[in-house]
Amino acid sequence: MKHTAVVATVLLLAPLTACGGNAAAGDDGSTVTVTVGYQSKTINTVTAGTLLRSLGYFEKQLKSLHDGHTYKVDWQDYATGAPITAQMTAGKIDIGSMGDFPLLINAARGKQLGKPTRLVSVTGYNLRGGLNTIVTSPGSDLASLDDLRGKKVSTSVGSAADGTLVRALQRAGIDPDKGIEKLNQQPAVGASALSAGSADALSQFVAWPGLLAYQGKAKALYDGAELDLPTFHGVTAREDFAKRRPPVLEAFLKAQAEATDYLNAHPVGAAESVAKATGLPAEVVYLYNGAHGIATFDPAIKPQLVSALKKDVSVLKAAKLTGDVDVDSFVDDQYVKKALGSDYAGRLALNPPASASEVWPKGASRTQSFKTPAELLAYVSAHKDGVRAAYVPDATTGTLWFADKAVWVADGDELLPFVAPETAQAYVSAHGGARVVTYAEALERAS
Repeated sequence: MKHTAVVATVLLLAPLTACGGNAAAGDDGSTVTVTVGYQSKTINTVTAGTLLRSLGYFEKQLKSLHDGHTYKVDWQDYATGAPITAQMTAGKIDIGSMGDFPLLINAARGKQLGKPTRLVSVTGYNLRGGLNTIVTSPGSDLASLDDLRGKKVSTSVGSAADGTLVRALQRAGIDPDKGIEKLNQQPAVGASALSAGSADALSQFVAWPGLLAYQGKAKALYDGAELDLPTFHGVTAREDFAKRRPPVLEAFLKAQAEATDYLNAHPVGAAESVAKATGLPAEVVYLYNGAHGIATFDPAIKPQLVSALKKDVSVLKAAKLTGDVDVDSFVDDQYVKKALGSDYAGRLALNPPASASEVWPKGASRTQSFKTPAELLAYVSAHKDGVRAAYVPDATTGTLWFADKAVWVADGDELLPFVAPETAQAYVSAHGGARVVTYAEALERAS
């Protein structure tokens, strides 16, 4: 990554750190530094962060401006969206990427401090909400949301994962404030608490649930896609920066679109690249960012996502993290529309690809798709030592999950996978003769 990313050296003049922060910055033909805040391990922002950085597309777009300035990009990696928002409102970050709930806080803080920001594009999204998952420890007896009553549940308050927890509990008839003991923790701390037994469950965003499941440190308890409410990640820019240097912002958005096209055309290569940069297993990155992964990537700002953002405001208000947020004024698609030109309408109309079962063979640069989960199981059974990872879509929500971590149901000749035990049990209850089977039994039945 070091040979492709252009990292700015520390400048003697602090006002040049963010190119929109000072009226004199770059106006005399001097070097202009564009500061981008991103979250390397929030892997549904990679087209505006980790992957984009490694590909060098933004730097190439900036070189093509030919406006008399020399541009450098200062990539700043953060664990969450909160410090990116703090740096943006301080005029030290020009462009940032984060999840939907942090985006709302970004909008609220910017308005509150007189440093407004704007949502200018989208990165990874899931129209049903599958990017967030509630997990519990592998040996836990917890099998449903109702089992969480009185339990300790770790989450990051103000995150989309917390929003999923609140909404899921409410639908289950549980008061999210009194029905559980909520632990406000960063994802890594919550993961450790789950392993140590000091938390009974963990509600988190990508890539934590998939990572912990892959490592054998957790199992899914609730699939966020059961809410059927979109979750997404997006790009926010300081309004003063956007107005002062629109060609620079447009260059970023063109580069983001290029990175998106690269990810869609080379899903395995992109997963390997992100894995190398973040230290995450490539198999986990692919679960979310793969050809049929939980996330779909495109810069277009879909109306469904804006509508979902408006519904999210009430959750943050209830948690007293924001007041009212004017979502319509926060969303500003003029820059991405100009950057993508005639392509924008087509991207806006794109639908997520249909769910499919996939196997990633060892040593292969491409995955293999199957029409049914049973066909995938038959392949895995016949190539047990040659499979790097196997993925199947939940029979109810379509959320992709690891085949060996799914809850399997046998219904006659059909073999159906589910992310969580509660949805599997709901299917069994509605279909006479259907029953939950082990993964080993599912493999045997399919072979």
